[in-house]
Amino acid sequence: MLPQNTIIWFNGEYKYLKDSSVSLLTHGLHYGTSVFEGIRAYSTENGTAIFCLEEHIERLLYSAESLYINLEFSREEIMEACREVLRKNNLESAYIRPLIFFGDENMGLNPLNCTPQIAIIAWEWGKYLGDEVQVKISSIKRISEHTSTVDAKIGGHYINSIYATLEAKQLGFDEALLLDHDNNIAEGPGENIFFIKSNTLYTPKLGKILKGITREKIISVAKELDYQVVERNISPHEIDAFDSAFFTGTAAEITPISQISGIKYDTSKVKDIEKKFFEIVEGREKKFDKWLSYLY
Repeated sequence: MLPQNTIIWFNGEYKYLKDSSVSLLTHGLHYGTSVFEGIRAYSTENGTAIFCLEEHIERLLYSAESLYINLEFSREEIMEACREVLRKNNLESAYIRPLIFFGDENMGLNPLNCTPQIAIIAWEWGKYLGDEVQVKISSIKRISEHTSTVDAKIGGHYINSIYATLEAKQLGFDEALLLDHDNNIAEGPGENIFFIKSNTLYTPKLGKILKGITREKIISVAKELDYQVVERNISPHEIDAFDSAFFTGTAAEITPISQISGIKYDTSKVKDIEKKFFEIVEGREKKFDKWLSYLY
């Protein structure tokens, strides 16, 4: 639990966490009508820097638009609030959670009469999944592109991820791997996935998965390291043909996968990509400084 004197940004005001509250009739609480982002900030030799801040806020607003949420705050105001929450809490390395949700004016399924609410919270958060993970292909399918906006980060979507996570944990695995409705590999509960074979990276193509920001940057990093990158449908029957596999995501960063449903992988082959990624986010690779938003 965060300290109650943590400073958050809530509907345009900075206040202590202990002084913020939402109604039990909040629409987003009952029906999952919320959108959010996960963003990381890293300590660098030039001070704290937020990784891909602009891209994350663009996706936040895209997700909000998909739910017909109209905010009174601009992209620039939200970005500055992310920076200021870090400054006010003296955080050098942190996870940032912007959250937008419908308020409490209507308890029916139509949320459009509910006032949009926005909060930004930040806290220190280390490795999300650990140094490497054992993964189980889930019996739970990822939400379909025919039933929702699959590339939006909508709160209600994540019950799908929670079901898959609970199943994997109950069976003794660290994480799940979901298939899409065509029975191709989609992604983890909160991560995109890559496979390595020789000098080629394979990853599921867009359309049925979240358009991960870390995923996009890893594709650029891999090409910088002279990997070929192939985005295509990947059958679960192919997983024993790959040398290595890893998850990517804001929380997961780069997490090697040691096995998927009993198929074992060489986690050492992920190390060059992982090393380059942390050189970039920690400001040690000036060529990629454009991906960082410094606080000062």
